[in-house]
Amino acid sequence: MTYLVVVFLIGFLITAHELGHFLAARWLKVPIARFSIGFGPKLWGCKRGDTEYWLSLIPIGGYVLPEIEDEAEFFQIPIYKRLIFSLGGPVANIILILFFFGIMNVMASGFSLNGIFIKPFLQTSGLLVNFIIAIPTLFSNSEQLSGVVGIVVGGGQYVGVDVLRILDFSIILSLNLAVLNLLPIPALDGGKIILYLLEKIHPKFLRLHVPLALVGWVFLIGLMVYATVLDVGRYVPGI
Repeated sequence: MTYLVVVFLIGFLITAHELGHFLAARWLKVPIARFSIGFGPKLWGCKRGDTEYWLSLIPIGGYVLPEIEDEAEFFQIPIYKRLIFSLGGPVANIILILFFFGIMNVMASGFSLNGIFIKPFLQTSGLLVNFIIAIPTLFSNSEQLSGVVGIVVGGGQYVGVDVLRILDFSIILSLNLAVLNLLPIPALDGGKIILYLLEKIHPKFLRLHVPLALVGWVFLIGLMVYATVLDVGRYVPGI
């Protein structure tokens, strides 16, 4: 049962992340063709207005696809709009962290304006700083690296049926989604932001978007496979 809770949390936080991109696009009046949770073939879908809403086969992320004919049309969207669009997902996850901290503070100390509106910002800021400082260890120490299997198994063992632990785990997951997506790796939000800024400096950088995105996806897929192999070795007896 606790593993199902973790799976639900992962799905919820991914949905929130993609919803951040989606709402940013709506605010910027960028038409959206598809909002998908997961990648790959469609398992379920519906259409509302001009936007398709999908639940896709591979549940390791999601995407918000602007209504464009090709890459060239996407790059006609003003750079500032693309920057805000890319930041929408991480910002949504940070907002969730503030919300979760607010709930935890109310549960721990009762209702107060400080616990709901001020303390969560301090808690989130401290957590962000500590996490950013710790990022190098994620790549230098394989013990710190986990894939979906490790997150579900480890998370299920940690949260149990304790509401505070569920909130705490949700904060950590949301923090991971926010910060790791802002790493300067092509295909991630952070990599896109760097490329948009370089494009602003000189239009010639525009030609780097597609090849670097492909390299980024190869790297990320390889990293996910590697993390999954590590997870299986940790949690499956005899391997």
